[in-house]
Amino acid sequence: MPSEYDIIIIGAGIVGSLTARFLSRYDLDILLIEKESDVCAGATGGNSALIHGGYDAVPGSLKAETNVRGNAMWDQLSAELQFPFDRRGTYVVAIGEEEFPRLAELHQRGEESGVPVETISGAEMRRREPRINPETSGALYCPSGGICDPWAATIAAAENAVQNGVALRLQTQFRDFIWADETKREQIVGIQTTQGDFYARWVVNAAGLYADEVMHRAGVRPEFTITPRRGEYYVLDRADVEINNVLFPVPTEISKGILVTATTHGNPLVGPNAQEIDDKRNVDVTPAGMAEIWQGAQKLIPSLTRRNIVAVFAGLRPGGNAPCLGCDVEYNKDFIIEIPTEVHGLVNLGGIESPGLTAAPAIAERVVELLRSAGEELTVKSTWNPIRPARPVFRHLSPQEQATLVAADPRYGRVICRCENVTEGEIVAAIHAPIPAVTYDAIKRRTWLGTGRCLGAFDTPRVIEILARELGKDPLEISKKNGGSEFLTRKTKEVRHA
Repeated sequence: MPSEYDIIIIGAGIVGSLTARFLSRYDLDILLIEKESDVCAGATGGNSALIHGGYDAVPGSLKAETNVRGNAMWDQLSAELQFPFDRRGTYVVAIGEEEFPRLAELHQRGEESGVPVETISGAEMRRREPRINPETSGALYCPSGGICDPWAATIAAAENAVQNGVALRLQTQFRDFIWADETKREQIVGIQTTQGDFYARWVVNAAGLYADEVMHRAGVRPEFTITPRRGEYYVLDRADVEINNVLFPVPTEISKGILVTATTHGNPLVGPNAQEIDDKRNVDVTPAGMAEIWQGAQKLIPSLTRRNIVAVFAGLRPGGNAPCLGCDVEYNKDFIIEIPTEVHGLVNLGGIESPGLTAAPAIAERVVELLRSAGEELTVKSTWNPIRPARPVFRHLSPQEQATLVAADPRYGRVICRCENVTEGEIVAAIHAPIPAVTYDAIKRRTWLGTGRCLGAFDTPRVIEILARELGKDPLEISKKNGGSEFLTRKTKEVRHA
């Protein structure tokens, strides 16, 4: 691959991948790097999968502006990139009369930010969600809210970027900047990585949890720090629990609260809590944290029982301390979206926590405008194609469509994951996609196998076999997520052929 580009993007989460996809429209040489073995492996891979309406963010903040703008972009985005998105609306539920006045403040925030909101009665909320706490006194309904699959959205955006000419390098970690003059350190001309040096006119910092470390290497915003905020979750069995809505509690100053929500895959999700920690890689769940979110879930849906639980996980939000420059109130949790004046050649993105998933397309759009305003010539490519065709999902097809698919490719007739009805054909298609899935977790992100009640106990040996066969590797080389997480350590017996 060439080492000289027009633009380098650090980080292939939802913001970096969408930025690459938006910039791929133009006649530019672009490199997208990611330190993990797959896209969507950081903060984007562990969140509530919600598209927020925008009533919660402080009016006038970048969070509020990009939330509202980003929210409006998801219909077209999901249609072009063909990933699951459902604009079913969200509810903030007040339990007891003492919580009801807080809805008025959220209602006012929504109106100030241009977000459609409606306050409904407790009786109406109980009609819309029969399992809700009977002490519900009312709710704030936001019809523009929705749910998506953040894995699918990020993968689709990155694949579309690659299809439109963006170069992607995985397992490539940023180390430092390259300067035109090392003494003055005013003009960035490239980056040093674990896979060598790469040069470009512009570097986009979309490093998520590590965005503060990247900007500090450039001498930008030394006072800005990212504190990981861990959120723990329960995943519930869709066969046991049917939740049709996105249910928030009344929020606190530091968190939108522990919610109970429907998902695009049907499994209700419970969480998250908010624990500020020091380790940017610590995604462990804790007994105290899980007890906290279960208590919060039962406040909304008292009938939930622990037998409904399928899995647990935790994700990290890259909370920052950037001030809101356009707000009338003191607020230091805003997004950073800028071209800093201290150095040339850097687009700096930081503190992209919730509602970062919602705001991501608007952030990508702003990056394009920042580059244009800085004098970058952006010429639309005649070959640019915004459509990324989705691969077949066997369990979503009609019996006739399934039969047609199996007739064309018999591998779609072999079910590998029984819980989620994922076939060999889907796994093979993911392995040979524009961004090849070469680990078990990468297959999981693309097909949803291993997420049912058996948690991969049935499918794992077969997936290892398929990966080894399709990649031409020894089964001992197949890993869960990257080097060091191989499933097998040695052969126990040789297969003898007659």
